[in-house]
Amino acid sequence: MFKQTRYDSERLYLKILKPNYAGEVLEYYKRNHNFLTEWEPKHPKDFYTLSYQKNKLSSEYTLFKENSMVRFWIFKKEDNKLIGNVCYSNIVMGNFKSCFLGYKLDKDEINKGYMTEAIKKTVDIMFEDFGLHRIEANIVPRNARSLKVMEKLEFEKEGFSRRYLEINGKWEDHVHFATYNDRM
Repeated sequence: MFKQTRYDSERLYLKILKPNYAGEVLEYYKRNHNFLTEWEPKHPKDFYTLSYQKNKLSSEYTLFKENSMVRFWIFKKEDNKLIGNVCYSNIVMGNFKSCFLGYKLDKDEINKGYMTEAIKKTVDIMFEDFGLHRIEANIVPRNARSLKVMEKLEFEKEGFSRRYLEINGKWEDHVHFATYNDRM
């Protein structure tokens, strides 16, 4: 389904990475450890090792080839710095044609429009190249920045779930958003 592993937007390169990028990915996670902890599930003890990141990238690349998950790593064009990722997971085709969206950005790059730009471009890729009909995102209500991204991208608010996902060891409520491929 996918024809390429790199896409461009105005200010970004969006790349599907192989294990040879494990060093850059590890550096990204180390640099953002404290910032991301509040918003992520607890990681295994070896998460912050090169071998873990190589294995994770290898596994994710296999899932990409199987069309069941796609993680676009975000690089700034101006300095080729890795600053985050946008992930489309649990891709189900058939008559469902849907998936979940997750994303994270470098602590030093927030409020610059990079995430909005990356999601806008990758949603188009998922609709046009992958043939999806629906993309769902679930946001912790206290995450004002992510709620703003959903608003800017005009995702539709669909509902609310109590204790929906375990984040940093605590079951958190989430607001559900979705966008639809009206071109189908």
